[in-house]
Amino acid sequence: MNVVKVGGSVGLNLEAIADDVAGLWREGHRMVLVHGGSDETNRLAERLGQTPRFVMSESGYTSRFTDRPMLEVFLMATALINRRWVEALQGRGVNALGLSGLDGRLAEGRRKDVLRVVEAGRVRVLRGDWTGVPERVDGRLLRFLIESGYLPVIAPVAVSPKGEALNVDGDRLAAVVAGTLRASTLVILTNVPGVLRRYPDETSLIGRVARSELDALQASVQGGMRKKLLAAATALDAGVGQVIIADGRRSSPLRAALVGEGTVIGE
Repeated sequence: MNVVKVGGSVGLNLEAIADDVAGLWREGHRMVLVHGGSDETNRLAERLGQTPRFVMSESGYTSRFTDRPMLEVFLMATALINRRWVEALQGRGVNALGLSGLDGRLAEGRRKDVLRVVEAGRVRVLRGDWTGVPERVDGRLLRFLIESGYLPVIAPVAVSPKGEALNVDGDRLAAVVAGTLRASTLVILTNVPGVLRRYPDETSLIGRVARSELDALQASVQGGMRKKLLAAATALDAGVGQVIIADGRRSSPLRAALVGEGTVIGE
C-alpha cells in the first residue's frame, strides 16, 4: 500500500502522474492519492476579487490565512481539482472516488482559529482563521473503499470536532493517511527533484536521509520543504516504511520515485 501526495503548485506533469497511477493500479498496486490546491486557490481568489494572504508563524512556517470567504474559495478550488483527478483516472480505467476529509468525517483536525504570526518583525494575533491540523483519519473507511475496488482521491479539507470545514496542509494530511494505513511508502511529488542542499540548485539533491538526521535537516531548509519534512517525520513516526520526496515534473514521476529517484527518507 502506497500513499501519493501530489502538490498544488505549478509545473507538475499531471498527465504523467495520472498515467503512472493508472498503470501501477492495473498492475495490482493499491494506493490513495492526496492532492493540494494552492495555485488553483490563488487563481480563483484573484478572479473573485480576493487577495490571498500568507502569514509566517513564530516557528517559521508560512501558511495561507483563511478567513471564511477564503475558506469558501479554497473549498471550491479543491473540489475542482478533485474532480479533475477523478476524471483523469476514470479516463484511464481506474475507479477513482473523490473525497474530502469533511465527507463522512474522513479526516478530523483541530482548528487553529487564533494564529500568532510575525509581521514586520512583530508578533501579532490573528483571529477568524479556518485552518487546521489533521490529527485522525478513518482508516476503516479507506480500507473498505480500497478493498471494494476504489482508488480514494482526497482533497486537503478536514472537519473539526464542531463539524467545521478546515483548510489543512496536504502533506500533513497525506502523512496521517499513510500512518493510519501503515503504508510501505509515502511519495510526495513536488516541483523540485527532492530536498536540495542549496536551493534552487538542483544539482545539490540530497539522495538519502536517515530519520535521525531529519530534524536537523528540517531546521536548515526554507519554504514549503520544511512542511514536507515535517510531514515525513509524522509519517515515519506513525510506522510508514519510507518517505520519498521526488520530482513531479518529469516523465514517469511516480515510477521513478518508487525506485528511489529523489530524496529517500527512512531508517
